[in-house]
Amino acid sequence: MTLDQIIALVVLVVVVGVMIHGRLRSDVVALSGAAALLLFGVVRPVEVQGAFASPAIMALAGLFVIAYAMELSGLLAWLIRKAKGMTRLFGRHAVWIVIGLCGAVGGFLNNTPVVVLAAPVVRDMALSLGLSPKRFLMPLSYAVIMGGLLTLIGTSTNLLVSDMARNTGQPVFSLFEITGVGLCIATVGGLYLYFIGSRVLEKTAARDEAEMAARREAEEAGKGKRSLLSSFRLPWLMEQRASPGGSGDAVLGNIDLYEKGAERPLELKRALASLAVFAAVVGTSAFGLAPIAASAFAGAVALILMRVITAEEAYAGLRPEILLLVAGMVVIGSSLEVTGLAQAGADALIDVIRPYGPWAALFVFYGVTLFATDILSNATVAVLFSPIAVAIAAALGVDARPFLVAVMMAASAAFATPFSYQTNVLVYQMGNYSYMDFVKVGLPLNLITWATGMAAIPIFFPF
Repeated sequence: MTLDQIIALVVLVVVVGVMIHGRLRSDVVALSGAAALLLFGVVRPVEVQGAFASPAIMALAGLFVIAYAMELSGLLAWLIRKAKGMTRLFGRHAVWIVIGLCGAVGGFLNNTPVVVLAAPVVRDMALSLGLSPKRFLMPLSYAVIMGGLLTLIGTSTNLLVSDMARNTGQPVFSLFEITGVGLCIATVGGLYLYFIGSRVLEKTAARDEAEMAARREAEEAGKGKRSLLSSFRLPWLMEQRASPGGSGDAVLGNIDLYEKGAERPLELKRALASLAVFAAVVGTSAFGLAPIAASAFAGAVALILMRVITAEEAYAGLRPEILLLVAGMVVIGSSLEVTGLAQAGADALIDVIRPYGPWAALFVFYGVTLFATDILSNATVAVLFSPIAVAIAAALGVDARPFLVAVMMAASAAFATPFSYQTNVLVYQMGNYSYMDFVKVGLPLNLITWATGMAAIPIFFPF
Protein backbone atom coordinates (compact mmCIF):
# COMPACT_ATOMS: atom_id res chain seq x y z
CA MET A 1 0.00 0.00 0.00
CA THR A 2 1.11 3.54 -0.71
CA LEU A 3 1.36 6.19 2.01
CA ASP A 4 -1.72 7.98 0.68
CA GLN A 5 -3.71 4.74 0.76
CA ILE A 6 -2.63 4.09 4.35
CA ILE A 7 -3.64 7.60 5.41
CA ALA A 8 -6.99 7.36 3.61
CA LEU A 9 -7.70 3.98 5.21
CA VAL A 10 -6.76 5.20 8.70
CA VAL A 11 -8.95 8.28 8.34
CA LEU A 12 -11.83 6.13 7.12
CA VAL A 13 -11.52 3.67 10.01
CA VAL A 14 -11.28 6.46 12.59
CA VAL A 15 -14.26 8.33 11.14
CA VAL A 16 -16.42 5.20 11.07
CA GLY A 17 -15.31 4.18 14.57
CA VAL A 18 -16.10 7.58 16.06
CA MET A 19 -19.49 7.63 14.33
CA ILE A 20 -20.35 4.22 15.75
CA HIS A 21 -19.19 5.33 19.20
CA GLY A 22 -21.59 8.24 18.91
CA ARG A 23 -19.99 10.76 21.27
CA LEU A 24 -19.48 13.39 18.57
CA ARG A 25 -21.86 14.76 15.97
CA SER A 26 -21.67 12.92 12.65
CA ASP A 27 -21.21 16.10 10.62
CA VAL A 28 -18.28 17.22 12.81
CA VAL A 29 -16.66 13.80 12.47
CA ALA A 30 -17.03 13.79 8.68
CA LEU A 31 -15.63 17.31 8.34
CA SER A 32 -12.70 16.42 10.63
CA GLY A 33 -11.87 13.47 8.40
CA ALA A 34 -12.04 15.67 5.31
CA ALA A 35 -9.75 18.23 6.96
CA ALA A 36 -7.21 15.54 7.86
CA LEU A 37 -7.14 14.24 4.29
CA LEU A 38 -6.61 17.77 3.02
CA LEU A 39 -3.81 18.51 5.49
CA PHE A 40 -1.97 15.31 4.58
CA GLY A 41 -2.31 16.04 0.88
CA VAL A 42 -4.35 12.94 0.10
CA VAL A 43 -6.98 15.12 -1.54
CA ARG A 44 -6.45 18.50 -3.15
CA PRO A 45 -8.29 21.74 -2.28
CA VAL A 46 -10.06 21.62 -5.64
CA GLU A 47 -11.52 18.21 -4.76
CA VAL A 48 -12.75 19.49 -1.41
CA GLN A 49 -14.23 22.52 -3.11
CA GLY A 50 -15.95 20.25 -5.62
CA ALA A 51 -17.53 18.23 -2.80
CA PHE A 52 -19.07 21.31 -1.19
CA ALA A 53 -20.29 22.62 -4.54
CA SER A 54 -21.53 19.27 -5.85
CA PRO A 55 -24.97 18.94 -7.50
CA ALA A 56 -26.11 16.72 -4.63
CA ILE A 57 -25.48 19.50 -2.09
CA MET A 58 -27.22 22.08 -4.25
CA ALA A 59 -30.22 19.80 -4.82
CA LEU A 60 -30.52 18.91 -1.16
CA ALA A 61 -30.26 22.53 -0.04
CA GLY A 62 -32.97 23.64 -2.44
CA LEU A 63 -35.27 20.74 -1.57
CA PHE A 64 -34.82 21.35 2.15
CA VAL A 65 -35.91 24.97 1.75
CA ILE A 66 -38.93 24.02 -0.37
CA ALA A 67 -39.97 21.29 2.07
CA TYR A 68 -39.57 23.70 4.98
CA ALA A 69 -41.83 26.21 3.23
CA MET A 70 -44.48 23.52 2.84
CA GLU A 71 -44.05 22.59 6.49
CA LEU A 72 -44.37 26.20 7.68
CA SER A 73 -47.51 26.64 5.59
CA GLY A 74 -49.18 23.84 7.52
CA LEU A 75 -49.99 21.94 4.32
CA LEU A 76 -48.61 18.55 5.27
CA ALA A 77 -49.96 18.78 8.82
CA TRP A 78 -53.40 19.69 7.45
CA LEU A 79 -53.44 16.72 5.07
CA ILE A 80 -52.46 14.31 7.83
CA ARG A 81 -55.02 15.75 10.25
CA LYS A 82 -57.74 15.34 7.63
CA ALA A 83 -56.81 11.70 7.34
CA LYS A 84 -57.75 11.22 10.99
CA GLY A 85 -61.39 11.58 10.01
CA MET A 86 -61.21 8.24 8.23
CA THR A 87 -60.90 6.44 11.56
CA ARG A 88 -64.66 6.61 12.11
CA LEU A 89 -65.31 5.02 8.71
CA PHE A 90 -62.56 2.47 8.33
CA GLY A 91 -61.38 1.71 11.89
CA ARG A 92 -57.84 0.40 12.14
CA HIS A 93 -57.60 0.19 8.36
CA ALA A 94 -57.65 3.99 8.32
CA VAL A 95 -54.36 4.01 10.20
CA TRP A 96 -52.81 1.82 7.52
CA ILE A 97 -54.20 4.11 4.82
CA VAL A 98 -52.48 7.07 6.49
CA ILE A 99 -49.25 5.07 6.74
CA GLY A 100 -49.45 4.25 3.03
CA LEU A 101 -50.10 7.88 2.10
CA CYS A 102 -47.13 8.98 4.19
CA GLY A 103 -44.98 6.43 2.39
CA ALA A 104 -46.00 7.94 -0.95
CA VAL A 105 -45.22 11.46 0.32
CA GLY A 106 -41.81 10.17 1.44
CA GLY A 107 -40.94 9.70 -2.21
CA PHE A 108 -40.85 13.47 -2.69
CA LEU A 109 -40.19 15.06 0.70
CA ASN A 110 -37.49 14.49 3.30
CA ASN A 111 -38.41 11.49 5.43
CA THR A 112 -37.80 12.98 8.86
CA PRO A 113 -40.36 15.86 8.80
CA VAL A 114 -42.96 13.51 7.30
CA VAL A 115 -42.61 11.15 10.27
CA VAL A 116 -42.39 14.03 12.76
CA LEU A 117 -45.74 15.36 11.56
CA ALA A 118 -47.46 12.02 11.02
CA ALA A 119 -46.35 10.20 14.19
CA PRO A 120 -48.63 12.05 16.65
CA VAL A 121 -51.57 11.67 14.26
CA VAL A 122 -51.00 7.92 13.90
CA ARG A 123 -50.59 7.66 17.67
CA ASP A 124 -53.87 9.48 18.37
CA MET A 125 -55.73 7.44 15.74
CA ALA A 126 -54.54 4.23 17.41
CA LEU A 127 -55.48 5.42 20.88
CA SER A 128 -58.94 6.50 19.74
CA LEU A 129 -59.47 2.87 18.68
CA GLY A 130 -58.19 1.54 22.00
CA LEU A 131 -55.05 0.18 20.33
CA SER A 132 -51.43 0.63 21.30
CA PRO A 133 -49.44 2.98 19.02
CA LYS A 134 -46.76 0.29 19.00
CA ARG A 135 -48.80 -1.47 16.32
CA PHE A 136 -48.36 1.39 13.86
CA LEU A 137 -45.44 3.72 14.63
CA MET A 138 -42.71 1.33 13.50
CA PRO A 139 -44.56 0.51 10.23
CA LEU A 140 -44.93 4.27 9.70
CA SER A 141 -41.16 4.75 9.83
CA TYR A 142 -40.53 1.75 7.59
CA ALA A 143 -43.16 2.85 5.06
CA VAL A 144 -41.69 6.34 4.76
CA ILE A 145 -38.18 4.90 4.38
CA MET A 146 -39.37 2.64 1.56
CA GLY A 147 -41.21 5.57 0.02
CA GLY A 148 -37.86 7.30 -0.24
CA LEU A 149 -36.81 4.58 -2.71
CA LEU A 150 -39.37 5.71 -5.26
CA THR A 151 -37.57 8.75 -6.69
CA LEU A 152 -34.12 10.28 -6.91
CA ILE A 153 -35.15 13.00 -4.43
CA GLY A 154 -36.86 10.63 -2.01
CA THR A 155 -33.80 10.54 0.22
CA SER A 156 -30.42 12.23 0.32
CA THR A 157 -28.83 8.80 -0.13
CA ASN A 158 -30.13 8.53 -3.70
CA LEU A 159 -28.81 11.96 -4.63
CA LEU A 160 -25.46 11.19 -3.04
CA VAL A 161 -25.06 7.91 -4.95
CA SER A 162 -25.97 9.67 -8.20
CA ASP A 163 -23.39 12.35 -7.46
CA MET A 164 -20.71 9.79 -6.63
CA ALA A 165 -21.53 8.02 -9.90
CA ARG A 166 -20.99 11.28 -11.75
CA ASN A 167 -17.58 11.62 -10.09
CA THR A 168 -16.55 8.26 -11.53
CA GLY A 169 -17.65 9.16 -15.04
CA GLN A 170 -21.09 7.55 -14.94
CA PRO A 171 -24.20 9.40 -16.14
CA VAL A 172 -26.40 10.85 -13.40
CA PHE A 173 -29.78 9.30 -12.64
CA SER A 174 -33.03 10.90 -13.74
CA LEU A 175 -35.82 11.68 -11.27
CA PHE A 176 -37.93 8.57 -11.84
CA GLU A 177 -35.28 6.20 -13.17
CA ILE A 178 -35.27 4.09 -10.00
CA THR A 179 -39.05 4.17 -9.50
CA GLY A 180 -39.66 0.68 -10.93
CA VAL A 181 -37.26 -1.02 -8.53
CA GLY A 182 -38.31 1.15 -5.60
CA LEU A 183 -41.98 0.45 -6.22
CA CYS A 184 -41.38 -3.31 -6.24
CA ILE A 185 -39.50 -3.16 -2.94
CA ALA A 186 -42.01 -0.78 -1.33
CA THR A 187 -44.98 -2.91 -2.42
CA VAL A 188 -43.56 -6.21 -1.16
CA GLY A 189 -42.29 -4.55 2.02
CA GLY A 190 -45.66 -2.92 2.64
CA LEU A 191 -47.49 -6.23 2.24
CA TYR A 192 -45.10 -7.83 4.71
CA LEU A 193 -45.73 -5.08 7.26
CA TYR A 194 -49.51 -5.32 6.89
CA PHE A 195 -49.89 -9.10 6.98
CA ILE A 196 -46.88 -10.30 9.01
CA GLY A 197 -45.11 -7.42 10.74
CA SER A 198 -48.37 -6.22 12.28
CA ARG A 199 -48.92 -9.65 13.85
CA VAL A 200 -45.48 -9.56 15.43
CA LEU A 201 -46.22 -6.12 16.82
CA GLU A 202 -49.57 -7.29 18.20
CA LYS A 203 -47.72 -9.37 20.77
CA THR A 204 -45.54 -6.52 22.00
CA ALA A 205 -48.57 -4.21 22.10
CA ALA A 206 -50.83 -6.62 24.00
CA ARG A 207 -49.70 -5.56 27.48
CA ASP A 208 -50.10 -1.88 26.69
CA GLU A 209 -53.61 -2.47 25.38
CA ALA A 210 -54.53 -4.45 28.49
CA GLU A 211 -53.39 -1.52 30.63
CA MET A 212 -55.36 0.86 28.43
CA ALA A 213 -58.50 -1.24 28.83
CA ALA A 214 -58.07 -1.34 32.60
CA ARG A 215 -57.69 2.42 32.75
CA ARG A 216 -60.76 2.91 30.57
CA GLU A 217 -62.87 0.71 32.91
CA ALA A 218 -61.53 2.68 35.84
CA GLU A 219 -62.52 5.95 34.19
CA GLU A 220 -65.97 4.64 33.44
CA ALA A 221 -66.32 3.75 37.10
CA GLY A 222 -65.44 7.31 38.06
CA LYS A 223 -62.06 6.40 39.47
CA GLY A 224 -59.99 8.07 36.73
CA LYS A 225 -59.70 11.79 36.25
CA ARG A 226 -57.74 11.99 33.07
CA SER A 227 -58.85 11.17 29.56
CA LEU A 228 -57.68 8.01 27.88
CA LEU A 229 -55.53 10.00 25.50
CA SER A 230 -53.81 12.06 28.18
CA SER A 231 -53.29 8.98 30.33
CA PHE A 232 -51.27 7.34 27.61
CA ARG A 233 -49.67 10.39 26.05
CA LEU A 234 -46.58 10.47 28.25
CA PRO A 235 -44.99 7.06 27.55
CA TRP A 236 -44.94 7.78 23.81
CA LEU A 237 -43.48 11.25 24.28
CA MET A 238 -40.65 10.55 26.68
CA GLU A 239 -37.84 13.02 26.15
CA GLN A 240 -34.66 11.07 25.39
CA ARG A 241 -31.50 11.86 23.53
CA ALA A 242 -31.02 10.47 20.06
CA SER A 243 -28.75 7.47 19.80
CA PRO A 244 -25.53 7.37 17.80
CA GLY A 245 -27.19 6.37 14.55
CA GLY A 246 -29.71 9.17 14.87
CA SER A 247 -28.99 12.84 14.50
CA GLY A 248 -26.28 13.47 17.04
CA ASP A 249 -27.25 15.56 20.04
CA ALA A 250 -30.71 16.52 18.77
CA VAL A 251 -33.47 15.67 21.22
CA LEU A 252 -35.82 13.85 18.86
CA GLY A 253 -38.27 12.76 21.55
CA ASN A 254 -39.14 16.29 22.69
CA ILE A 255 -42.91 16.68 23.04
CA ASP A 256 -42.86 20.08 21.31
CA LEU A 257 -41.27 18.56 18.21
CA TYR A 258 -44.28 16.31 17.71
CA GLU A 259 -47.16 18.36 19.00
CA LYS A 260 -46.36 21.76 17.51
CA GLY A 261 -45.58 20.38 14.07
CA ALA A 262 -48.78 18.37 13.87
CA GLU A 263 -50.96 21.27 15.08
CA ARG A 264 -49.56 23.92 12.74
CA PRO A 265 -52.49 25.87 11.17
CA LEU A 266 -52.98 25.89 7.41
CA GLU A 267 -52.06 29.11 5.59
CA LEU A 268 -53.77 28.54 2.25
CA LYS A 269 -51.95 31.06 0.05
CA ARG A 270 -48.58 30.08 1.42
CA ALA A 271 -49.40 26.38 1.04
CA LEU A 272 -50.58 26.70 -2.57
CA ALA A 273 -47.54 28.77 -3.55
CA SER A 274 -45.04 26.34 -2.01
CA LEU A 275 -46.90 23.39 -3.54
CA ALA A 276 -46.84 25.05 -6.98
CA VAL A 277 -43.10 25.67 -6.75
CA PHE A 278 -42.47 22.10 -5.66
CA ALA A 279 -44.56 20.76 -8.56
CA ALA A 280 -42.60 22.97 -10.97
CA VAL A 281 -39.29 21.66 -9.61
CA VAL A 282 -40.40 18.04 -9.99
CA GLY A 283 -41.87 18.69 -13.43
CA THR A 284 -38.84 20.44 -14.91
CA SER A 285 -36.58 17.68 -13.62
CA ALA A 286 -38.86 14.82 -14.67
CA PHE A 287 -39.15 16.08 -18.25
CA GLY A 288 -35.43 16.78 -18.53
CA LEU A 289 -35.85 20.55 -18.84
CA ALA A 290 -33.25 21.18 -16.11
CA PRO A 291 -31.12 19.11 -13.72
CA ILE A 292 -32.65 18.55 -10.29
CA ALA A 293 -29.91 20.65 -8.66
CA ALA A 294 -30.71 23.65 -10.87
CA SER A 295 -34.49 23.37 -10.57
CA ALA A 296 -34.42 22.88 -6.78
CA PHE A 297 -32.05 25.81 -6.32
CA ALA A 298 -34.22 28.03 -8.54
CA GLY A 299 -37.35 26.91 -6.69
CA ALA A 300 -35.89 27.82 -3.30
CA VAL A 301 -34.88 31.28 -4.54
CA ALA A 302 -38.33 31.75 -6.12
CA LEU A 303 -40.01 31.12 -2.77
CA ILE A 304 -37.99 33.95 -1.25
CA LEU A 305 -38.66 36.32 -4.16
CA MET A 306 -42.38 35.50 -3.97
CA ARG A 307 -42.26 36.22 -0.22
CA VAL A 308 -43.66 32.80 0.59
CA ILE A 309 -40.82 32.48 3.08
CA THR A 310 -38.28 34.99 4.33
CA ALA A 311 -34.57 34.63 3.79
CA GLU A 312 -34.19 33.90 7.50
CA GLU A 313 -36.73 31.07 7.27
CA ALA A 314 -34.96 29.71 4.19
CA TYR A 315 -31.65 29.61 6.07
CA ALA A 316 -33.37 27.93 9.01
CA GLY A 317 -34.67 25.20 6.71
CA LEU A 318 -31.31 24.39 5.13
CA ARG A 319 -30.42 21.70 7.68
CA PRO A 320 -26.66 22.37 7.52
CA GLU A 321 -25.85 19.35 9.68
CA ILE A 322 -26.99 17.07 6.84
CA LEU A 323 -25.41 19.14 4.07
CA LEU A 324 -22.04 19.26 5.83
CA LEU A 325 -22.20 15.56 6.67
CA VAL A 326 -22.79 14.73 3.01
CA ALA A 327 -20.02 17.08 1.85
CA GLY A 328 -17.51 15.68 4.34
CA MET A 329 -18.33 12.11 3.38
CA VAL A 330 -17.99 12.95 -0.33
CA VAL A 331 -14.43 14.12 0.37
CA ILE A 332 -13.66 10.87 2.20
CA GLY A 333 -15.23 8.89 -0.63
CA SER A 334 -13.13 10.77 -3.15
CA SER A 335 -9.99 9.79 -1.25
CA LEU A 336 -10.90 6.12 -1.71
CA GLU A 337 -11.18 6.71 -5.44
CA VAL A 338 -8.07 8.83 -6.04
CA THR A 339 -5.79 6.62 -3.93
CA GLY A 340 -7.01 3.39 -5.56
CA LEU A 341 -8.47 1.89 -2.37
CA ALA A 342 -11.89 1.47 -3.95
CA GLN A 343 -10.37 -0.42 -6.86
CA ALA A 344 -8.35 -2.60 -4.48
CA GLY A 345 -11.47 -3.45 -2.46
CA ALA A 346 -13.39 -4.26 -5.60
CA ASP A 347 -10.56 -6.46 -6.89
CA ALA A 348 -10.53 -8.43 -3.64
CA LEU A 349 -14.28 -8.97 -3.86
CA ILE A 350 -14.08 -9.83 -7.56
CA ASP A 351 -11.51 -12.55 -6.91
CA VAL A 352 -14.11 -14.34 -4.77
CA ILE A 353 -17.21 -13.88 -6.91
CA ARG A 354 -15.82 -13.72 -10.47
CA PRO A 355 -16.51 -17.41 -11.24
CA TYR A 356 -20.20 -16.98 -10.43
CA GLY A 357 -21.04 -14.12 -12.78
CA PRO A 358 -22.57 -10.65 -12.39
CA TRP A 359 -25.83 -11.76 -10.75
CA ALA A 360 -23.95 -13.47 -7.92
CA ALA A 361 -21.71 -10.41 -7.63
CA LEU A 362 -24.77 -8.21 -7.32
CA PHE A 363 -26.30 -10.55 -4.72
CA VAL A 364 -23.19 -10.49 -2.52
CA PHE A 365 -22.66 -6.77 -3.02
CA TYR A 366 -26.27 -5.95 -2.10
CA GLY A 367 -25.99 -8.07 1.05
CA VAL A 368 -22.73 -6.50 2.18
CA THR A 369 -24.17 -3.01 1.61
CA LEU A 370 -27.35 -3.93 3.46
CA PHE A 371 -25.42 -5.24 6.46
CA ALA A 372 -23.25 -2.13 6.55
CA THR A 373 -26.34 0.10 6.51
CA ASP A 374 -27.53 -1.28 9.84
CA ILE A 375 -24.19 -0.28 11.38
CA LEU A 376 -23.14 2.91 9.58
CA SER A 377 -24.99 6.03 8.48
CA ASN A 378 -26.65 6.07 5.08
CA ALA A 379 -24.29 8.76 3.79
CA THR A 380 -21.26 6.74 4.87
CA VAL A 381 -22.50 3.62 3.12
CA ALA A 382 -23.35 5.55 -0.05
CA VAL A 383 -19.89 7.09 -0.20
CA LEU A 384 -18.03 3.88 0.59
CA PHE A 385 -19.86 1.55 -1.76
CA SER A 386 -20.63 3.73 -4.80
CA PRO A 387 -17.05 3.73 -6.17
CA ILE A 388 -16.74 0.02 -5.35
CA ALA A 389 -19.94 -0.61 -7.33
CA VAL A 390 -18.44 1.06 -10.40
CA ALA A 391 -15.15 -0.80 -9.99
CA ILE A 392 -16.88 -4.19 -9.68
CA ALA A 393 -18.92 -3.55 -12.80
CA ALA A 394 -15.83 -2.51 -14.73
CA ALA A 395 -13.95 -5.63 -13.63
CA LEU A 396 -16.82 -7.85 -14.75
CA GLY A 397 -17.28 -5.93 -17.98
CA VAL A 398 -20.94 -5.08 -17.29
CA ASP A 399 -23.01 -1.93 -16.81
CA ALA A 400 -22.47 -0.20 -13.44
CA ARG A 401 -26.13 0.88 -13.21
CA PRO A 402 -27.43 -2.28 -11.43
CA PHE A 403 -24.73 -2.04 -8.76
CA LEU A 404 -25.33 1.67 -8.17
CA VAL A 405 -29.07 1.06 -7.80
CA ALA A 406 -28.24 -1.71 -5.32
CA VAL A 407 -26.37 0.85 -3.24
CA MET A 408 -29.37 3.20 -3.32
CA MET A 409 -31.78 0.50 -2.23
CA ALA A 410 -29.60 -1.23 0.36
CA ALA A 411 -28.25 2.00 1.87
CA SER A 412 -31.81 3.10 2.63
CA ALA A 413 -33.18 -0.29 3.71
CA ALA A 414 -32.21 0.26 7.33
CA PHE A 415 -34.79 -1.68 9.30
CA ALA A 416 -33.09 -4.07 11.72
CA THR A 417 -32.04 -1.60 14.44
CA PRO A 418 -33.66 1.52 15.95
CA PHE A 419 -30.49 3.55 15.39
CA SER A 420 -29.87 2.91 11.70
CA TYR A 421 -32.14 5.69 10.43
CA GLN A 422 -33.39 8.97 11.94
CA THR A 423 -37.07 8.09 11.58
CA ASN A 424 -36.44 4.80 13.40
CA VAL A 425 -35.02 6.79 16.31
CA LEU A 426 -38.11 8.99 16.33
CA VAL A 427 -40.62 6.17 16.62
CA TYR A 428 -38.34 4.11 18.88
CA GLN A 429 -38.63 6.80 21.52
CA MET A 430 -42.21 7.83 20.86
CA GLY A 431 -43.51 4.25 20.82
CA ASN A 432 -41.38 3.13 23.77
CA TYR A 433 -40.20 0.09 21.79
CA SER A 434 -37.46 -2.28 22.85
CA TYR A 435 -34.37 -2.85 20.72
CA MET A 436 -35.50 -6.40 19.95
CA ASP A 437 -38.84 -5.15 18.60
CA PHE A 438 -36.91 -3.67 15.69
CA VAL A 439 -34.89 -6.85 15.22
CA LYS A 440 -37.99 -9.06 15.15
CA VAL A 441 -39.82 -6.94 12.57
CA GLY A 442 -36.95 -5.24 10.75
CA LEU A 443 -34.56 -8.14 10.14
CA PRO A 444 -37.08 -10.16 8.09
CA LEU A 445 -37.94 -6.95 6.23
CA ASN A 446 -34.26 -6.53 5.39
CA LEU A 447 -34.17 -10.05 3.92
CA ILE A 448 -37.44 -9.58 2.02
CA THR A 449 -36.33 -6.31 0.45
CA TRP A 450 -32.99 -7.91 -0.43
CA ALA A 451 -34.72 -10.74 -2.27
CA THR A 452 -37.12 -8.34 -3.98
CA GLY A 453 -34.30 -6.03 -5.01
CA MET A 454 -32.37 -8.93 -6.50
CA ALA A 455 -35.40 -9.91 -8.56
CA ALA A 456 -36.26 -6.36 -9.69
CA ILE A 457 -32.90 -4.70 -10.36
CA PRO A 458 -31.80 -6.94 -13.28
CA ILE A 459 -35.22 -6.45 -14.91
CA PHE A 460 -35.12 -2.65 -14.86
CA PHE A 461 -31.33 -2.37 -15.15
CA PRO A 462 -29.93 -5.26 -17.23
CA PHE A 463 -26.26 -6.07 -16.97
